[in-house]
Amino acid sequence: MAFGDQPAYLRVAGDLRQKIVAGELPPHTRLPSQARIREQYGVSDTVALEARKVLMAEGLVEGRSGSGTYVREQPVPRALVRTGYRSVGDSTPFRQEQADDRVKGTWESRSEQVAAGADVARRLRIAVGDRVMRTGYLFRAAGEPAMLSTSWEPLAVTGRTPVMLPEEGPLAGKGVVERMAAIDLIVDNVTEEVSARPGLAEEALALGGVPGHCVLVVSRTYLAGGCPVETADIVMLAERHRVAYHLPVK
Repeated sequence: MAFGDQPAYLRVAGDLRQKIVAGELPPHTRLPSQARIREQYGVSDTVALEARKVLMAEGLVEGRSGSGTYVREQPVPRALVRTGYRSVGDSTPFRQEQADDRVKGTWESRSEQVAAGADVARRLRIAVGDRVMRTGYLFRAAGEPAMLSTSWEPLAVTGRTPVMLPEEGPLAGKGVVERMAAIDLIVDNVTEEVSARPGLAEEALALGGVPGHCVLVVSRTYLAGGCPVETADIVMLAERHRVAYHLPVK
């Protein structure tokens, strides 16, 4: 489809987008009103409204109650560095998810026993309904919400052991590798898959984002002797992160 054949609302949105990117409409500037867009581009109120909706859906502008629509300040994406397990230095859950030594962080967590759903059961190679320990994390970098993580560990492996609760006991706050080693399970492989999807409302609320905007999901599984001992989903706002893999050549 040629540019001239685009719907009018996309042409208007494209021109406004270009002005935002070029700095003609800098962050915190009020977007032209619907009436102004209508007059400037010679379009209907419906077209002007749809153009504004496009920019809002793209995260370029935001509505402020009783004030209007304003250009959003775009965050500078931060690299989420993935390097695999490191046997020396800090191996806390935060460092497990963020391998950049320059980034200091904290985390909050909550664990509970639940029945494994179909996806978790598939990833852990257990039966649907088997009991697992689910732990939810909120990681903060420099005090600001950075990412969410939900992990699942089969209680057939960790139940009635000192490491059943990831954030309690003698190895509280240690990584999966150290905790599993304490019960004679040697983690020898880690798999990760990266995907993208619209963010859930509760995820956006926790991370300070906009509901429906894209999130990156890193689905990770630790294995010991070919048997999964933990699987997790790490969720972060796509506009704030880039996943960078630094893999050694062997």
